[in-house]
Amino acid sequence: MNKSHDKVVYLNREPTVIPGAEHNISRNAISDNALKVLYRLKNAGFAAYLVGGSVRDLLLGREPKDFDVATDATPEQIRELFRNSRLIGRRFRLAHVHYGDDIIEVSTFRAPHRIDTSAGHAVDGRIIRDNVYGGIDDDVWRRDFTVNALYYNIADEAVVDYVDGMRDIKSCCIRLIGDPHERFTEDPVRLLRAVRFATKLGFRISGDTERCLSELAPSLGGIAPARLFEEVLKMFFNGYALQTFEQLRHYRMFGELFPQTEEALAHQYGGFPHTFVVNALRNTDNRLAENKPVTPGFLLAALLWIPMDRLARDNIAQGLKEMEAIMLAGDIVISKQTRSTAMPRRFTQLAREIWQLQPRLARSVNRRPHRLVQHPRFRAAYDFLLLRAESGEEVTELANWWTAFQQDNPVKKAHSGDKHNSRRRRRRRQRQS
Repeated sequence: MNKSHDKVVYLNREPTVIPGAEHNISRNAISDNALKVLYRLKNAGFAAYLVGGSVRDLLLGREPKDFDVATDATPEQIRELFRNSRLIGRRFRLAHVHYGDDIIEVSTFRAPHRIDTSAGHAVDGRIIRDNVYGGIDDDVWRRDFTVNALYYNIADEAVVDYVDGMRDIKSCCIRLIGDPHERFTEDPVRLLRAVRFATKLGFRISGDTERCLSELAPSLGGIAPARLFEEVLKMFFNGYALQTFEQLRHYRMFGELFPQTEEALAHQYGGFPHTFVVNALRNTDNRLAENKPVTPGFLLAALLWIPMDRLARDNIAQGLKEMEAIMLAGDIVISKQTRSTAMPRRFTQLAREIWQLQPRLARSVNRRPHRLVQHPRFRAAYDFLLLRAESGEEVTELANWWTAFQQDNPVKKAHSGDKHNSRRRRRRRQRQS
């Protein structure tokens, strides 16, 4: 390891400009819609740069998922230039330019928070508002990691590098720009982003950046739960959920996101909680690799299964019936979870239904199994049962029974609308007769 590569990236330096002939980014690899935005800004007299992860991925020979643009045009000027745009955000004002389902995000160059104004405001080092505008040589220092701070200029196809981002891409290194402690304090979500990028790209985290991760992990507790949920989606639904989970635990961040799960893992019996969570995350990665659908509701059910199940067993010991015990435990566990990482109701409701169907799977073996198979959440509940069996719970025989039952009795799926129309036709015939 070249230790000089682990030094902090400091400010106030001239950029390195890499001409188009000396890098591998081709306009053919940039989406047509991103090019439309870049050229319209340029032709209107504004600076227009492709920036962030898209530049990084293009340099790595990867296909970017999104294309972000940076410019000296203000959000209001962007809106005037693009009728298909709308301004979003209060903390960080920017424009989304819509082309059907495709969205190109366009941000105005930001400047440092030298003064406390209505446009920019920080409390205890944490940025609360971030709408102080500047130039590209201001904006670069507001970005988080060196590999995300490269600018591709549509005017001459050169890459502008203020922070040795090209060097870090070549050496596979994730490094914060500026003093790590200060930059993580500005926005603790950068802690999660450091882990996500390192895992996704297969990069190491530089020593100065890494030293702050565990120390500042508790600062995630001050981030809005809804914003943390967005980060959870990015970390656990990118094909590297298992590796990300292991890194989050290593740096003591997982407990800030899922405290009840972390407590169960810390007091596991026979290794089961850890095995169950690992299998759930591996299952998510495998499904994404096979282009199969995934839902946060299923993963939420898996991550909170152990604390919910233990609480339900305590409720049963207190005299509650099994279903009532599960429903009460589910409400309590999810209520606690949303204080850390907020989850939309459609996902928490799916988790509850998966849990509540587990005892019904056991009871329906000898009573109306055909009816349960028609339940809209049956498949998710059955997959969850398989996960429990795979992880060592004593439900293997039950899981095998349901597998064999479905093989012998293929499910005939009926659309709820068809059922409704059938009932209406039946009632109409009855009235006519």
